Amino acid sequence: MASNIPEETTSFVGRKAELARLEHSLAAHRLTTLIGTGGVGKTRLAVRAARHAAAGHRDGAWWADLSPLHDDGLLIATVSDAVGLCDHTLRMPIDALCEWLVDKELLLVLDSCEHLRFACAHMLGEILTTSPGLTVLATSRQPLGIRGERLVEVEPLPVEGAADALTLFRDRAAAAAPGLALDAPGNAEAAAEICRRLEGIPLAIELAAGALGRDTVEQAAVRIGSRFDVPADESLRLPRHRTLRTAIGWSHELCTPLERLLWARLTVLRGDFDEAAAREVCAEGPLTEDGVTEALNGLVAKSVVGRDGARHRMLDTIREYGRMWLAELGEERAAADRHAACFLSLSRHAHAGWTGDEQITWYHRIAESHADLCAALDHLLAHDTGAAQEMAGRIGFFWCCCGHLPQTREYAQRALDAGPAEGPHRTRALWVLGITVMLQGDYPAARRLGRECTREAARDGTDEGILAAAYLCGLTHLMTGRPEASLRQVDRVLRTTKAATPLETAYRLRCHLITVFALTSLGRLDEAAEAAMVLRAACEAQDERWTRSYVDYQLALIALLQGDAEASAAHARSMLAGKHRLRDSFGIALGLDILAAAIAAQGAGARAARVYGTGQVYWRMVGHPQRGTPELGPLREACERQARAAVGDAAYQRAFERGRADNAEVGLAAALQGEPL
Repeated sequence: MASNIPEETTSFVGRKAELARLEHSLAAHRLTTLIGTGGVGKTRLAVRAARHAAAGHRDGAWWADLSPLHDDGLLIATVSDAVGLCDHTLRMPIDALCEWLVDKELLLVLDSCEHLRFACAHMLGEILTTSPGLTVLATSRQPLGIRGERLVEVEPLPVEGAADALTLFRDRAAAAAPGLALDAPGNAEAAAEICRRLEGIPLAIELAAGALGRDTVEQAAVRIGSRFDVPADESLRLPRHRTLRTAIGWSHELCTPLERLLWARLTVLRGDFDEAAAREVCAEGPLTEDGVTEALNGLVAKSVVGRDGARHRMLDTIREYGRMWLAELGEERAAADRHAACFLSLSRHAHAGWTGDEQITWYHRIAESHADLCAALDHLLAHDTGAAQEMAGRIGFFWCCCGHLPQTREYAQRALDAGPAEGPHRTRALWVLGITVMLQGDYPAARRLGRECTREAARDGTDEGILAAAYLCGLTHLMTGRPEASLRQVDRVLRTTKAATPLETAYRLRCHLITVFALTSLGRLDEAAEAAMVLRAACEAQDERWTRSYVDYQLALIALLQGDAEASAAHARSMLAGKHRLRDSFGIALGLDILAAAIAAQGAGARAARVYGTGQVYWRMVGHPQRGTPELGPLREACERQARAAVGDAAYQRAFERGRADNAEVGLAAALQGEPL
């Protein structure tokens, strides 16, 4: 069953009654909210419940983590990403999401809604109204306040009777201090006392267990007891809130000074992070880069930071405590500056590495760093508009390919409005904005921006800008049925520029791609095929995947137009494999259409119909009807008629509906493998 539910990396303890209540609630109600204090285990319970419930939903279970979002600006984008939507249209994002979900039968999990309660309530009001097959499981410290919301309160683990709290303590203690004899005299009683003092709150228990690498169980019990003997602060009247804050404060005291400093500085990172990001963002003053590594290992050992492979993460409640200390230290601005500098550097390296053997790695890093990149851009737009303009231009093409068109358009426009009035960074941001609006189908705006980009590039005098502007103008000409103008534009620029750097080479390869497209549109198929093979070899030599996949697409089209359906299908599958690695839904939609046409031309009508159906799933993902250069429309129609004629309308429709009903990944896998019906 399709799902992106997080993996469980530690043991799951207890919660049988809660799971039973959740199972019933999810079956009977469309919106269930797990509520409870921070650290009580809402997320873990939601993960387990969603895994159990996924099989009951035709379209699977999908997880959206809202904890990295500091405001509601990326809420719709985060949920859209979670459910597989990468809209390429000019619609309002909420309208696109509603349309995508309208016929889905899926479970959507929204984790950590409390800081976005009103925005979540508004969004859920829309999508639950328009999507009758949608079921939502939310976690929040407070109810969302939506009509029909079913609340399931998550209590701490029992400390008496079943003693699930003690089981959790033992499990985590065994990981923190292997070989510790918890059944030894004194240890069992001390462990039970710790669980009682911490009132069964899972996060507090895990922090206490994490301290056992330094303290004995009896020492930990004494330390915790002394903390709870201090009178409650007036701001911490809620007993469980006070218990958790006390446990976190005790863990904070057990940390070394550099571990505490790292704890505070890490809070500027929005989501998961690796050690390299921690070193770059947090190293300054007494905390050296090597010191960051040592302190990070210490925080992991104390269960303050979680580790999963090479990735690290802080829970919300831990992050909030660290953020409070960051403010106390007066380092909020300095930390934000370092964070922005780190992700500006990431965007520079990714942009420079587009042409090369790490292209796909950079592509995925940019996609996975979306929340941090947006936060860095917001900071730079407020404090360094020149750097913001540079950053928007360097990551914009990645974002376009990842499907983040609304954010790309917004940030590119803001950077252009706020930043310098001229220069290569402005020209690149103009190019990004032009590519974005062209992909959204706003061709008049794309033409206008292409002309402006051409003027600015000429003034800058950089080959990168001149090649980029030619690509934008050439592509816009192609999409609006003017292949001659497209060919003239790129031919002139290719003759008058050089590629002195790998970055210029990337833009040059794209211009050669326009040449192949234009020659094909003009019916000059032998020339197009020759140019395509030369370009493909150049891409292979540099391990450039994005351009190469579109060359494969054109080779598939050329072969089909020349009557070689078998070669066409082989090229189409090669294109699809590349686009799948790049997670380019728009490219996959195009590739499935040409593959279906090639299969139809081989006489396999039912198989072609199924691939066409899967293609419709991807076209819906990007929000467009079938698109591409104008000559594709008649070709699609002719191949569809051929497929229908081969098997009859009824069989064609059955196979088409099967492809449309498939999960996107399942349908794509079948198409790539040539799976028979």
